[in-house]
Amino acid sequence: MSEHESQVLEAADNEIVITRLLDAPRELVWEAWTNPEHVAKWWGPNGFTTTTKSHDFRPGGLWIYTMHGPDGTDYPNEVKYIEIVKPERIIHSHGDGQREWFQASVFFTTEGDKTRVTMKHQFPTAEARDEVVLKYGAIEGGKQHLARLAELLTQIRKVQ
Repeated sequence: MSEHESQVLEAADNEIVITRLLDAPRELVWEAWTNPEHVAKWWGPNGFTTTTKSHDFRPGGLWIYTMHGPDGTDYPNEVKYIEIVKPERIIHSHGDGQREWFQASVFFTTEGDKTRVTMKHQFPTAEARDEVVLKYGAIEGGKQHLARLAELLTQIRKVQ
Protein backbone atom coordinates (compact mmCIF):
# COMPACT_ATOMS: atom_id res chain seq x y z
CA MET A 1 0.00 0.00 0.00
CA SER A 2 1.32 3.42 -0.98
CA GLU A 3 1.68 6.08 1.70
CA HIS A 4 -0.89 8.12 -0.24
CA GLU A 5 -3.66 5.50 -0.22
CA SER A 6 -6.53 5.66 2.25
CA GLN A 7 -6.11 3.48 5.30
CA VAL A 8 -8.60 2.21 7.85
CA LEU A 9 -7.26 2.57 11.39
CA GLU A 10 -8.02 0.45 14.44
CA ALA A 11 -10.99 1.91 16.27
CA ALA A 12 -13.65 1.15 18.85
CA ASP A 13 -16.43 -1.18 17.69
CA ASN A 14 -18.79 1.77 17.16
CA GLU A 15 -16.32 3.82 15.08
CA ILE A 16 -14.89 4.04 11.60
CA VAL A 17 -11.55 5.84 11.25
CA ILE A 18 -10.06 6.42 7.80
CA THR A 19 -6.96 8.45 7.02
CA ARG A 20 -5.05 9.54 3.93
CA LEU A 21 -1.87 11.54 3.34
CA LEU A 22 -2.57 14.17 0.68
CA ASP A 23 0.07 15.81 -1.48
CA ALA A 24 -1.07 19.37 -0.74
CA PRO A 25 -0.58 22.00 1.96
CA ARG A 26 -3.10 22.06 4.80
CA GLU A 27 -4.62 25.41 3.78
CA LEU A 28 -5.45 24.06 0.31
CA VAL A 29 -6.93 20.85 1.74
CA TRP A 30 -9.02 22.93 4.13
CA GLU A 31 -10.27 25.07 1.23
CA ALA A 32 -11.18 21.99 -0.84
CA TRP A 33 -13.02 20.51 2.16
CA THR A 34 -14.96 23.65 3.16
CA ASN A 35 -15.69 25.54 -0.08
CA PRO A 36 -18.98 24.25 -1.59
CA GLU A 37 -17.68 24.89 -5.13
CA HIS A 38 -14.82 22.46 -4.52
CA VAL A 39 -16.92 20.03 -2.49
CA ALA A 40 -19.35 19.59 -5.40
CA LYS A 41 -16.45 18.18 -7.46
CA TRP A 42 -15.35 15.40 -5.09
CA TRP A 43 -17.74 14.73 -2.20
CA GLY A 44 -18.87 11.13 -1.86
CA PRO A 45 -17.84 7.73 -3.21
CA ASN A 46 -17.10 7.00 -6.86
CA GLY A 47 -20.03 7.72 -9.17
CA PHE A 48 -21.83 10.03 -6.73
CA THR A 49 -22.57 13.71 -7.23
CA THR A 50 -23.58 16.22 -4.58
CA THR A 51 -26.00 19.14 -4.69
CA THR A 52 -25.83 21.65 -1.84
CA LYS A 53 -29.11 23.26 -0.81
CA SER A 54 -27.58 25.47 1.90
CA HIS A 55 -24.22 25.75 3.64
CA ASP A 56 -23.77 27.74 6.85
CA PHE A 57 -20.18 26.96 7.83
CA ARG A 58 -20.02 27.98 11.49
CA PRO A 59 -20.59 26.24 14.83
CA GLY A 60 -24.34 25.64 15.03
CA GLY A 61 -24.69 26.09 11.26
CA LEU A 62 -26.17 23.52 8.90
CA TRP A 63 -25.03 22.07 5.61
CA ILE A 64 -28.01 20.56 3.82
CA TYR A 65 -27.23 18.57 0.69
CA THR A 66 -28.28 15.63 -1.42
CA MET A 67 -25.95 12.92 -2.64
CA HIS A 68 -27.04 11.44 -5.96
CA GLY A 69 -26.07 7.80 -6.40
CA PRO A 70 -24.93 6.35 -9.72
CA ASP A 71 -28.22 4.41 -9.88
CA GLY A 72 -30.27 7.64 -9.58
CA THR A 73 -31.10 7.25 -5.88
CA ASP A 74 -31.06 10.49 -3.89
CA TYR A 75 -29.70 10.48 -0.35
CA PRO A 76 -30.64 13.56 1.71
CA ASN A 77 -27.98 14.64 4.21
CA GLU A 78 -27.81 17.20 6.98
CA VAL A 79 -24.63 18.21 8.78
CA LYS A 80 -24.75 20.32 11.93
CA TYR A 81 -21.39 21.89 12.74
CA ILE A 82 -20.36 21.57 16.38
CA GLU A 83 -16.76 22.82 16.31
CA ILE A 84 -14.63 24.42 13.61
CA VAL A 85 -10.97 25.22 14.24
CA LYS A 86 -9.41 26.46 10.99
CA PRO A 87 -7.39 24.71 9.55
CA GLU A 88 -7.11 21.93 12.17
CA ARG A 89 -10.46 20.21 12.67
CA ILE A 90 -14.17 20.08 12.00
CA ILE A 91 -16.58 18.27 14.30
CA HIS A 92 -20.19 17.77 13.26
CA SER A 93 -23.22 15.57 13.60
CA HIS A 94 -24.40 13.84 10.44
CA GLY A 95 -27.90 12.70 9.59
CA ASP A 96 -30.70 13.02 7.07
CA GLY A 97 -32.79 15.73 8.75
CA GLN A 98 -34.91 13.09 10.50
CA ARG A 99 -32.29 11.43 12.68
CA GLU A 100 -28.61 11.72 13.53
CA TRP A 101 -26.55 8.80 12.25
CA PHE A 102 -23.14 9.60 13.69
CA GLN A 103 -20.77 12.28 14.92
CA ALA A 104 -17.82 13.00 12.66
CA SER A 105 -14.47 14.49 13.56
CA VAL A 106 -12.18 15.45 10.70
CA PHE A 107 -8.57 16.34 11.47
CA PHE A 108 -6.10 18.10 9.13
CA THR A 109 -2.48 17.54 10.19
CA THR A 110 0.62 18.89 8.47
CA GLU A 111 3.29 16.30 7.65
CA GLY A 112 6.14 18.12 5.93
CA ASP A 113 4.66 19.70 2.80
CA LYS A 114 1.69 17.28 2.83
CA THR A 115 -1.51 17.03 4.83
CA ARG A 116 -2.97 14.02 6.61
CA VAL A 117 -6.75 13.97 6.75
CA THR A 118 -8.24 11.67 9.38
CA MET A 119 -12.00 11.08 9.45
CA LYS A 120 -13.43 9.56 12.63
CA HIS A 121 -17.11 8.60 12.58
CA GLN A 122 -18.58 7.65 15.94
CA PHE A 123 -21.93 5.84 15.90
CA PRO A 124 -24.28 5.43 18.87
CA THR A 125 -23.76 1.64 18.84
CA ALA A 126 -21.63 -1.02 17.17
CA GLU A 127 -24.80 -2.25 15.46
CA ALA A 128 -25.42 1.18 13.92
CA ARG A 129 -21.83 1.22 12.64
CA ASP A 130 -22.16 -2.28 11.22
CA GLU A 131 -25.40 -1.33 9.45
CA VAL A 132 -23.78 1.47 7.44
CA VAL A 133 -20.76 -0.71 6.69
CA LEU A 134 -22.90 -3.56 5.38
CA LYS A 135 -25.81 -1.63 3.83
CA TYR A 136 -23.95 1.36 2.38
CA GLY A 137 -20.34 0.16 2.07
CA ALA A 138 -19.18 2.96 4.37
CA ILE A 139 -15.56 1.86 4.67
CA GLU A 140 -14.91 1.47 0.95
CA GLY A 141 -16.98 4.60 0.33
CA GLY A 142 -14.83 6.54 2.80
CA LYS A 143 -11.66 5.42 1.03
CA GLN A 144 -13.11 6.48 -2.34
CA HIS A 145 -14.23 9.78 -0.80
CA LEU A 146 -10.66 10.66 0.19
CA ALA A 147 -9.27 9.38 -3.13
CA ARG A 148 -11.58 11.76 -5.00
CA LEU A 149 -10.37 14.62 -2.78
CA ALA A 150 -6.77 13.68 -3.63
CA GLU A 151 -7.62 13.78 -7.35
CA LEU A 152 -9.19 17.24 -7.04
CA LEU A 153 -6.17 18.56 -5.13
CA THR A 154 -3.88 17.28 -7.91
CA GLN A 155 -6.01 19.12 -10.49
CA ILE A 156 -6.00 22.36 -8.45
CA ARG A 157 -2.22 22.24 -7.96
CA LYS A 158 -1.64 21.75 -11.71
CA VAL A 159 -3.38 25.03 -12.52
CA GLN A 160 -1.73 27.03 -9.75
